Amino acid sequence: MRTDAAFYIDGQWQDRPEAPRLAVVNPVTAQVMGEVAAGSAADVDLAVAAARRAFETFSLSSVDERIALLTRILALMEERAEAFAQAISTEMGAAIAFSRASQVPFGIAHVRAQIEVLRDYAFLYRQGGTAIAKEPIGVCALITPWNWPLYQLTAKVAPAIAAGCTVVLKPSELSPYSALLFAQVMHDAGTPPGVFNLVGGTGEVVGAALASHPDVDMISITGSTRAGVLVAQAAAVTVKRVVQELGGKSPNVFLDDADFENGVAKGVLAGMRNVGQSCSAPTRMLVPESRLAEVEALAAKAVAGIKVGDPQDDQTTMGPIANAPQFRRVQEMIAAGIEEGARLVCGGLGRPEGIEQGFFVRPTVFSRVTPQMRVAQEEIFGPVLVIMPYRDEAHAIALANDTIYGLGAHLQSADLERARRVAGRIRAGQVHINYPPWNAHAPFGGYKRSGNGREYGEYGLEEYLETKAIVGY
Repeated sequence: MRTDAAFYIDGQWQDRPEAPRLAVVNPVTAQVMGEVAAGSAADVDLAVAAARRAFETFSLSSVDERIALLTRILALMEERAEAFAQAISTEMGAAIAFSRASQVPFGIAHVRAQIEVLRDYAFLYRQGGTAIAKEPIGVCALITPWNWPLYQLTAKVAPAIAAGCTVVLKPSELSPYSALLFAQVMHDAGTPPGVFNLVGGTGEVVGAALASHPDVDMISITGSTRAGVLVAQAAAVTVKRVVQELGGKSPNVFLDDADFENGVAKGVLAGMRNVGQSCSAPTRMLVPESRLAEVEALAAKAVAGIKVGDPQDDQTTMGPIANAPQFRRVQEMIAAGIEEGARLVCGGLGRPEGIEQGFFVRPTVFSRVTPQMRVAQEEIFGPVLVIMPYRDEAHAIALANDTIYGLGAHLQSADLERARRVAGRIRAGQVHINYPPWNAHAPFGGYKRSGNGREYGEYGLEEYLETKAIVGY
């Protein structure tokens, strides 16, 4: 069994043999495969103090120096991509092919994007007799989730470093191994001591200590809406900046002129990508009433092509749910859909046929779902898609917006002008028209209870900057 009982603080690994241990569970077998140290408020104090000291000099570093550091980080991540892919597949069950094709490359892309932004970003510019200066905000606490463990980490660390900030990272204790690999990358890249620090542990202890810490200037969290609320409440006392990327229940609106033959299959796979464990997954498919039976058949056909199994098998397209609490949550919500009268198109309760252990679930599609049903309103975070019929375009828009969330949305139409018009009516931070390629520079974040602030590219960088007006410049 693997034991990792060290934190990265002030430029070095610091052993914590006396710290309590947190079990790391293999989602394939549901057995404990390792342990990590659980940090304390005292560990947070040490890391924050190191970051505060380092900020005095790193905040004055030049853009060229920060580009050089990020370039070294980028090169090491590319060199160690397979190690990251294996770690992610092991710790949270991502199919190794998906880990190699998406989890790791997209995480690396955030570092590359910040290098590109830095090359042209104006940290000082004039408006008449006033100069506008953009300056690093200070010490940043970063709380990252288990579902995209590297991707969400670099989406925060890279812009913080690009801005000239120093950071204390708390990765999810449920998927810690990729974060430990990243800390070693930061060390080997020659990151100045104190600029990057990692303290593992629980949200209740380490996360709470970071959120309330008087020497932390900003906190960025990706997680559940409940966790985001708790962090914001704790941070309010010290009036620090809070950036939240939280839950979602994203619609995928098929207008009546869409390409249903190809689009439905793509929509099913988009909703179930990463075993459905993505906050922006388009898990509500909204379709014209007249096309409902056709869509049900197309969705069932798409699910039939998904291969659930051992994530280390190159042919597997869907591994297990990442952890036991989430496995129980998905089963609870599938049961709720059945009990509330949704039509079960495919999937259902329990593990797939032939799989007797682990957190594997059956890819599930419900149809004829109404807005009042739990499966229509609550974030499930598993491979569960709901199909909802609509009467006309106005009804489709109303259904799309009938949620407490507003993180992402998808829209399918052969008429681009029509699609643009409808996209403008959807209350979400990011709308995808006809399945465009992912863009590391497109701002990402939510309306309503999906959070505050934006990540990725230039918009992500600016969350880590203060604005100063120098009048009479």
